[in-house]
Amino acid sequence: MRRNNGTKLNLYVHFPFCRSKCAYCALHSQGGVPEAVRTAYAARIVREIEGVSTSRGGGGLGTGRPYHTVYLGGGTPALCDLRPVCAAVRDAFGTVDEFTVELNPCDITPSLLDDLIEGGVNRISMGVQSLDDNVLRAMGRPHTAAAAEAAFRAIRAAGFGNAGFDLIAGWPGTTESSWGDTVARACALDPDHVSVYALIREPGTVLDNAVREGRLVPMDDDAVLSMHDAAREALAEIGLARYEVSNFARPGFECRHNLSVWRGEDYAGLGSGAHGREGLRRTVGNDAGGYDVSMLTAEEDALERALFTLRMAEGMDLDEMAGRWPILGSRMEGWRNELESLVPHGIAKNVSGSRFVLTDRGYEVCDAVISRLAG
Repeated sequence: MRRNNGTKLNLYVHFPFCRSKCAYCALHSQGGVPEAVRTAYAARIVREIEGVSTSRGGGGLGTGRPYHTVYLGGGTPALCDLRPVCAAVRDAFGTVDEFTVELNPCDITPSLLDDLIEGGVNRISMGVQSLDDNVLRAMGRPHTAAAAEAAFRAIRAAGFGNAGFDLIAGWPGTTESSWGDTVARACALDPDHVSVYALIREPGTVLDNAVREGRLVPMDDDAVLSMHDAAREALAEIGLARYEVSNFARPGFECRHNLSVWRGEDYAGLGSGAHGREGLRRTVGNDAGGYDVSMLTAEEDALERALFTLRMAEGMDLDEMAGRWPILGSRMEGWRNELESLVPHGIAKNVSGSRFVLTDRGYEVCDAVISRLAG
């Protein structure tokens, strides 16, 4: 596996297990999986990290090359014994710049946190979603607001100096007051990083079925945007700046793994449901223990990588894009014209020469802007 630019690599490992499926979730995961299955899965991941498994078509993981970031996500990684996984990462790649593990509040125990620190993990991302008990129950989350707050304090007490959590804006029935309380309680925890995602009604989920049957009424887009704006303003007051459409961090605490993806770097994906990007090759882990592979053209690959940069506060530098991906060179004049046309509408800004960034209003229509440039 090779990055387009530089030598460091990034690794994502997916753990497709949950205690139960949340009402909004369409991720590749399932609840109630026996312990023996989870143990076997973790052993598979260890083998692949060690570069022993041939389940990825012999592509290997570039063992021995330096890894920039490692991210264990899910699902619920802590439903597996992560000690051998962490040991495999250390043995195969040495010290990585950022080693993140996703945790849920009900996963967190002092012994688990100690194991993660000993295993080289230096960043925790906790799935909170809300600090309103009524919303948490409706979402199907297995924790209370108080339990989430206590769990985050335990993460800090264990010695993690880089920790944050996720929130979801737009759950049906959420009031301005209750969302304001969630945001205030979140800020009081003094996180380094917060992701604020707009609720997406994914087909086939419990949420989707409830809406279809008239048991829940979705919030309108303007209300959800107002909730996101309220969170952005409150987070700014405690020093967390927006550095991507849905992500806020203290300076220096931006998620390096996610930045690597948005900046167009390669990443290996291990496990069922894990996506990988290696040159023109795209991989998706399947439930049979293998990887489905597809190939992009050079232009499709460059487009994907270049357009992701508009999601970030650092924006898109057209001269840099043309130099990094010459195959896109003929598009640059058209992209400049398109982006300049958005400036009078307050959607984009030309911040210096060939660099354009989206405004807060532009982030609201980011997908539309990207689609327009891709056309």
